[in-house]
Amino acid sequence: RGGIETDFEVGKRAGEPLGVEVHAALFDQVRTCDNHCEFCFIYQLPPGMRKSLYLKDHDYRLSFLYGNFTTLTRFTEADLERVLTEGLSPLYVSIHATDPHVRAELLRNKRGGVSLRWLRMLLDHGVTVHGQVVVCPGVNDGAVLEDTLCGVLDEYPELANVAIVPLGVSAYNTETRMRPHTVAEARAVLDCVESWQETFQQCVGHRMAYPADEYYLLAEREFPDAAVYGDAPMHEDGIGMAVTFATEFRAGAGSVGGVRPGFFAWADGASTATASISPNPTGYQVTSRVSCGTGVLPATEKRVSLRPRPSAPVAILTGSYGAAVLRPLLAEVGRADVRVLSVENRFFGGNIGVTGLMVGADLRRVLADQPAGHRYLLPDVCLSGDRFLDGMTLSDLPHPVEVVPTDGAALRAALGS
Repeated sequence: RGGIETDFEVGKRAGEPLGVEVHAALFDQVRTCDNHCEFCFIYQLPPGMRKSLYLKDHDYRLSFLYGNFTTLTRFTEADLERVLTEGLSPLYVSIHATDPHVRAELLRNKRGGVSLRWLRMLLDHGVTVHGQVVVCPGVNDGAVLEDTLCGVLDEYPELANVAIVPLGVSAYNTETRMRPHTVAEARAVLDCVESWQETFQQCVGHRMAYPADEYYLLAEREFPDAAVYGDAPMHEDGIGMAVTFATEFRAGAGSVGGVRPGFFAWADGASTATASISPNPTGYQVTSRVSCGTGVLPATEKRVSLRPRPSAPVAILTGSYGAAVLRPLLAEVGRADVRVLSVENRFFGGNIGVTGLMVGADLRRVLADQPAGHRYLLPDVCLSGDRFLDGMTLSDLPHPVEVVPTDGAALRAALGS
């Protein structure tokens, strides 16, 4: 304390927790990003949100702790030594392109052309690395994507997997080259990746590259079988979630192992990021409608069960992509009393339709026209604690909602069928 080392002696029973908590995930300043990527979603955020959401992190420690992606442009020899000595694995690396000139252009950083040398060193020392390619139509799709997948096979075959995700464009995008995929472009990306999957399977023993679920929805194609994904842990990148969700929903059991509560789960600190609504396999709970100034639920906060009449109609709140997945599943159940409320994301606008980016303002708008006395189910993935990305809380919604864990078994149990 104050530069002076102080010793403390704490008496506790064997196996008893120490009772000490750190105030943040990192003890020193977060390393910020010095790239200026055209596709960066931070640049596309609406004004007026809480300051922590505008921080562009570029910290390999947050990559290890939260699964944030880093381009390695600020990685150093000292960082490599720490990763290896402390066993910081897995890490998550944004590749985007393996051609050094294209990558430097995409990142708007001359170090982007050479920083993948650190990826090679990480792999050489046995660090597990998950890769990602954000595909920007007309920029790094087509021949560039082909070259990137070829480069992965040639230079980085030890990668655990590579997520191929589409560009998200909000209404606040100012980059003229950045635009959503057309249907034809989405289909071309699927054709490219699926062709390379066969090559990867033959050369390295697994499919390596996987397109995000959004691509199948954009291309209006059926999702592949669950066996295609194997045990690749890529749900956080939106890969295989739809198939897993459908499998769980039909079986009424299982779980993807927990979903981080929101796109910016790490931004408000470890306490917020870990304060997700606890799953309840036998029933569904909602936080008591008490507003907390910080938006973080205290550990002692009591939860009360909503017990609407058994015949109450049910409405499932979800984003546009989630609605496309849910409607066929609900048709199989044949429940006329269950409907899907697709929530248009006007807060972000553009092509943003993922459930994890739903905000309170959009939910409030949709719920304002809905009748009272119905059961409204809300997936927990759009919350950190009880707070949405726009700062609103559950208590700001016009009707009580039941916060349901974001997995198929949980939803099936909530429906009681």
